[in-house]
Amino acid sequence: MEVLELARWQFGITTVYHFLMVPLTIGLSVLVAGMQTAWVRTGNERYLRMTKFWGKLLLVNFAMGVVTGIVQEFQFGMTWSAYSRFVGDVFGAPLAMEGLVAFFVESTFLGLWIFGWDRLPKRVHLACAWAFSLATVASAYFILAANSWMQHPVGVEFTDGRPTMNSIWAVLTNNTALAAVPHTIAGAFAVAAAFLVGIAAWRLWRGRHSGDGDRPVWRSSLRLGAFTGVAAFAVLVVSGDMQGKLMFEQQPMKMASAEALCHTEQPASFSILAIGDVRNADCENVKTFTVPALLSFLAHNDFQTEVKGIEDLVGEYQERYGSHYPDDPALGELAGKPIDYVPNLPVTYWGFRIMIGFGALSAATGVLALWLTRQGRIPESRWFPRLALASIATPFVANSAGWIFTEMGRQPFVVVPNPTGVDGVWMFTAQAVSTVSAGEVWASLISLTAVYAALGVVEVFLLVRYVRGGVDAVMPPKPPPGDGDDTENSRDPDDSGDDVLAFAY
Repeated sequence: MEVLELARWQFGITTVYHFLMVPLTIGLSVLVAGMQTAWVRTGNERYLRMTKFWGKLLLVNFAMGVVTGIVQEFQFGMTWSAYSRFVGDVFGAPLAMEGLVAFFVESTFLGLWIFGWDRLPKRVHLACAWAFSLATVASAYFILAANSWMQHPVGVEFTDGRPTMNSIWAVLTNNTALAAVPHTIAGAFAVAAAFLVGIAAWRLWRGRHSGDGDRPVWRSSLRLGAFTGVAAFAVLVVSGDMQGKLMFEQQPMKMASAEALCHTEQPASFSILAIGDVRNADCENVKTFTVPALLSFLAHNDFQTEVKGIEDLVGEYQERYGSHYPDDPALGELAGKPIDYVPNLPVTYWGFRIMIGFGALSAATGVLALWLTRQGRIPESRWFPRLALASIATPFVANSAGWIFTEMGRQPFVVVPNPTGVDGVWMFTAQAVSTVSAGEVWASLISLTAVYAALGVVEVFLLVRYVRGGVDAVMPPKPPPGDGDDTENSRDPDDSGDDVLAFAY
């Protein structure tokens, strides 16, 4: 395999793996802060127990997210150094902001939150929870601003063969980023919501005959997750529509590949399902079931807009960006070869539908959970907890499919040309890879994949352990009567293991 292909596999594996932790951390941190707010305001111990339980799972996931996330930035120097040299003047600014937020604000206030139980006033401790949770959202914003610049470069000028930033404000307020942020954050809440629904439903069913005293904890968690999941899906629909319209303007080839639209249509139909091989750009052997004129509406809010097909777009791209790669030895086997402007159509077409379908399944589970718990009811049947546990995976799959579609749909570009931007501010993925040997990339690919697999086993083991243990496994022990303060928030000052996850830090 060529270095380029290996480097792409490595970045794809590590990124998708890391992104399994990121949305859960973002969504769950805000929900835990909300639970603690409810406890501080009402004094109801149910909310304290919810905070302690879900907070422990949050800490396990956050620790693993930090470990896997560090590798991401290393790769810009390991296998993508040519890319780093080209975009460093622009890309470095939002990444530096994200680093300051992630490793200073998040870590500082998370540490205060972990160690601050019974050491900080309640409201100060609560403020730490909100500071940490909002810092995770801000961190995501800066990362998405950097990624959105790759999708739609703005705020730059072209100097000495590379882009230089002339407006950080333009980079941070890129309309691509402003659409991506609510979509990604809503996806994060969908993940956290499914996590709450699945685990709470299982705990409710498990304790149906044991007289579990924490049934109110699980029922409240179940309904909170269900409400959050339904609301998150509504935001995903609206923000996804915004992204679709921007994609039509900024990356028409991605729009066409998402629909396997080989030929220009006016009006353009939206493909629900395709039967046949969508790999070929001529679509001769593909039969699709469509909704007439819907794609035109999604592209431009009317039912008559022309949507260009892959065949016409290939000609336009060749005319504007060249038909062959430069005859540069650094490009390896691709030097002087024709450029394939068509993304991997099976990945883009089916990835787009997997994203929508699994997102809808997650929201449907939330609606079902709300119905089954209406008016104080508690689900007693065996099938619902099984369904809820299985549904934990649905938003994870939807998020991963969405990101794979987003990144692979812009190929062969790593920096996509802005149709109305500065000439020259774009880069082919083949030009971005480091000058390293295939053996070196193989070594790092195998080692990182093995380490990530081991970390995955550790995370699943810890999460399952704490979920099985329930609330009592994460609550601090109460001192014997007469031995001091026995309030609901008290704890043994020597008991650091349960509350701080010392192994993670």
